[in-house]
Amino acid sequence: MAKSIATVSISGTLTGKLEAAAAAGFSGVEIFENDLLTFDGRPADVRRIAADLGLTITMFQPFRDFEGMPGTLRTRTFERMLRKFDVMAELGTDLLLVCSNVSPQSLPGRGRIVDDFRDLGELAAARGLRVGYEALAWGRHVHDHRDAWDIVHRVNHPNIGLILDSFHSLARDVPIDSIRDIDPAKLFIVQIADAPRLDMDHLYWSRHFRNMPGQGDLPITDYVKALIAIGYRGPLSLEIFNDRFRAGSASGIALDGYRSLKLVEDEALARLKRPATMPQRIDVHGVEFIEFAATEEEAGPLGAMLATMGFEPVGRHISKAVTRWRQGDINIVLNSETEGFAHSHSIVHGASACALALRVHDVPAALARADSLRIPRFAQAVGSGEMDIPCVRGVGGSLIYFIEDGTQEQVWRNDFVPLTDAPVPGVGLSRIDHIAQAMGYEEFLSWLLYYFALFDVTKTPQLEIADPLGIVHSQAIENGDRSFRVTLNGSAAAQTLTSRFLNHYLGAGVQHVALSTGDIFATAKALQERGLERLPIPRNYYDDIEARFGLDPDLVERMAAYDILYDRTDEAEFFQLYSRAFAKRFFFEFVQRRGYDAYGAANAAVRLAAQSRFNTDTVY
Repeated sequence: MAKSIATVSISGTLTGKLEAAAAAGFSGVEIFENDLLTFDGRPADVRRIAADLGLTITMFQPFRDFEGMPGTLRTRTFERMLRKFDVMAELGTDLLLVCSNVSPQSLPGRGRIVDDFRDLGELAAARGLRVGYEALAWGRHVHDHRDAWDIVHRVNHPNIGLILDSFHSLARDVPIDSIRDIDPAKLFIVQIADAPRLDMDHLYWSRHFRNMPGQGDLPITDYVKALIAIGYRGPLSLEIFNDRFRAGSASGIALDGYRSLKLVEDEALARLKRPATMPQRIDVHGVEFIEFAATEEEAGPLGAMLATMGFEPVGRHISKAVTRWRQGDINIVLNSETEGFAHSHSIVHGASACALALRVHDVPAALARADSLRIPRFAQAVGSGEMDIPCVRGVGGSLIYFIEDGTQEQVWRNDFVPLTDAPVPGVGLSRIDHIAQAMGYEEFLSWLLYYFALFDVTKTPQLEIADPLGIVHSQAIENGDRSFRVTLNGSAAAQTLTSRFLNHYLGAGVQHVALSTGDIFATAKALQERGLERLPIPRNYYDDIEARFGLDPDLVERMAAYDILYDRTDEAEFFQLYSRAFAKRFFFEFVQRRGYDAYGAANAAVRLAAQSRFNTDTVY
C-alpha cells in the first residue's frame, strides 16, 4: 500500500513538512487546510514543491459542517464547497475529505443528508473530483463509520465515497468486523492513528493524544488486517494530533510515521499468512555484552567499580585497549581506545555504555529489517583478522551489535587473548536482568516505536513515577523469555533525576544496568565486603513495608542492613538494591526475582528521592 501522511502530523512550516515527509520515504501527503492558510504562497506553489520532492497530494482536508444544513446555510455551504474545489484544482489533488457535521444547526434526517451528497457528487463529477465522507467520533448525527457507509451506499454516486479513520472507529469500539460490509471500490482512503486507552471526551482525546501505530493501545494491526482482507489497496495515511509531536523534530516524527506504517502493514500481512515486505521482527536470544566507553583516566575507576561488583578481567583485545570483564553469563567490555566510535562516545558523554550486543537467530534478516525501517547501520575500520560485527544505531547514537546465536564464543576466541581460565567466583550475579535508558520526554514514543518495530517484543503499560521534582514516564519492552528487557524513562520536568541525567550526560543513553542474583542477601553481603558504595534507603521505608506486607521483622532488619528494597504481588516477590552512580552518569541495580515480572515501580519514588539527595556530590 502507498504510504501517506497528513501535514498536521508534523511540526514546522508547510515546506519543511513536505521535505520531511519525502525524506522519510512517504509517497503522498494530505494537505491540512490550516497549513495551507499559513503558507506564504499559492496552492500551485505547494503542488510544485510536492512534485519536485516526488510527493503526490493524496487529499485536501478537512471540509467541515456540510451535510444536513437548513435553508440559506445549505446554499452558503455549497458556495464554500465550490471555492474549495478551486483550491483543489490548484493543488493538483482530486480528493476532498468531508467530516461529519458537528454544527448544532444541522438536521438529522438521513434522507436530507443523502440528497446533499448526491448533489455534491454531481458538482464533483463536473470538476473531475472525488469527495470522501468520514464519521467523526464526536459527530452530531453521524459518529459511526457504519452510518457513514450507509449514507455513501445510498448516495450511490461514483464521485462520493467513504473515508475511514482508525481512531474514530476504535475510540468508539466500532466492531472491526464491520469493515467486511464496505465495498473497497468506494473506500477512497484510510487514515491511521493509534492512541493510549484513555477515559475522556473523544474530541480532546483525538486532538492531543493520538500517536503512531505501535505506540498506543488500539488494535491497529487487526484494523489494517480487515482492510487488506476486503481487498483495499489504496493509501494508508497517518493523521496524528499529538502535543509532543508538535514540539518535536519534523524529520524524526516523519521517520517514525513511515516506520509505523511499515510495521502495521507487515504485521497485518503476517496475520493473514501473506508475504510480508520485510523480514519478521528480530527474535533476540539474549544480551551477549554491554560495552562501556571510557577515557584512560576514567577506565581505572570504572574497572575498580566493576571489581567491587565481583567482575574480573578475563580477556584483553588482541590489538586494542579493550578488556572483557565477566561474571556468570554477564560480559562487560571496557573500551578505552584513543580513536574510533567508543572514543568519540566517551568524549561527548564521558564514561558510559556505548553499545549493546544482542544474540539473534539470523543476522542478515535482522539487518534487512533495520534497512526496511530506515534504521541506519554503522561501520568502522577493523584490524586484520578481527571480526567485523554488524551493528545499527540505537538510543542516543549508541550501537546495537547483532551476533548470530551460537557463535558468540567465536568472538571472544578470535578477538581476545585470555587473561585467566579460572572460574570467576564473583558475588552471585548471573545475568543481565534489564537495561534502563533515559531520554527526553519528546523522544519517548519514538524510541518505544524503534524497539517495538525492530524486535519481537511486547510492551508493558506505561507508568507515571513520582520523582521529588516531577513525573517520570516509564515503559518497558520485553521479549518472550525475558532475556532481553529494556525500560524507557522520560520526563518533561526539568529537575527530575531523569532530566538531570540527560543534561549531565548530554543526551539519551543507558542510565542503569540491572543484574540478576539468586540470593540478594549473599550478594549484598559480598558487595559490602568488597567496598561497593550503595544507595542508602531511609528507615521510614522499612517501617512502612513491614506494616504494609506483614513481613517478618527479622527479614525487614536484614533488608534495612543492606538497603534492599522489596515488592510483592500475590505470591511473587522482588528484591532490589542500588549502587551509587559513577560520575553522575550511570549506576547498577542488583535484583532477585521470585516469580515477579515487573520492575519494582512501587519503590521508584523512594529510590529517586534517595538518589536526589546526592545530586550535588561528585558520585551519587
